[in-house]
Amino acid sequence: MKVYTRTDIGRTRSMNQDSFLVSENENGLNLYMLADGMGGYKGGEIASKVAITAVYKYITEKFDEIPKNRESILELIEKSIEFANSAIYEESEEDEELQNMGTTLDVLLIYKNKIYIGHIGDSRIYRIRKNVMKRVTTDHSYVEKLIQDGEITRDEAYTHPKKNLLIKALGTDEKVEPDIIYTVLNKNDILVMCSDGLTNMLKEEQILNIIKENGENSSEVLIDEANNAGGLDNITVVIIENK
Repeated sequence: MKVYTRTDIGRTRSMNQDSFLVSENENGLNLYMLADGMGGYKGGEIASKVAITAVYKYITEKFDEIPKNRESILELIEKSIEFANSAIYEESEEDEELQNMGTTLDVLLIYKNKIYIGHIGDSRIYRIRKNVMKRVTTDHSYVEKLIQDGEITRDEAYTHPKKNLLIKALGTDEKVEPDIIYTVLNKNDILVMCSDGLTNMLKEEQILNIIKENGENSSEVLIDEANNAGGLDNITVVIIENK
């Protein structure tokens, strides 16, 4: 497994509220996470870091104890996200300056060539297989709902005035219902995790072409191109190659 990462503040923000984590160990547990925080001065930065830290702690402490079947691993991810949600929500309730903070979160666990995902918000995971890129996650956003309802096209979503409005996030409510996804990892698959600072600046075809053309430099080129397109938000990219 080869992993390439990069995060950048972008061209307009005063701080980077994205967080990510890469953890690969000798027990075959490969864990990758990305969170895009939101909410006031420092609130988003705190929410994304709390999410990453809480999920990592929960999964790594309990992974060895559970049966290594699909249902148990997916349940572990779901419970870890619920644990992180409680941690963020409770912290926001205790500190007035952190009220309404929240974060997106993508948790990607690879174990024995199987992929287990927990997803909430509008950060994304893509899979590239045989030069075809497929989005694995579905945005929990207002514009995605409009697309699914047939009210706007995907091209229209890029310029929609409410494209940053989430309908689901981590830490904003006492309870959370993440999407839980299972799929298989094939040899030479490439997985791409990214915050919306990338996907709001570059279309999927551009992202695919950059990765095809730039190999191990792809994360740097993607962020450079997103900044060249305006860099309106923090940008984080995690690329995982199953070589």
